[in-house]
Amino acid sequence: MLSPPLIRDAGTRFGDADQTLEPFLKSKQDGMGMGLAICRSIIEARGARLWTTNNETPGATISFTLPLPASEAA
Repeated sequence: MLSPPLIRDAGTRFGDADQTLEPFLKSKQDGMGMGLAICRSIIEARGARLWTTNNETPGATISFTLPLPASEAA
């Protein structure tokens, strides 16, 4: 089994990792709060999953799964 792809950084952590993917939740002063919400909607529309977690050390991780095409799922 393959590990899910992930993006990890060593910056600040998410205030509430469970709410990070909600629309209009801004992490930047001049941001719109739509980036991760749009990513989640694109990924979930394809039957996949996107989630965020805070690292034990500084930073956070964004992970996602992608479904196998039907021809490769067997």
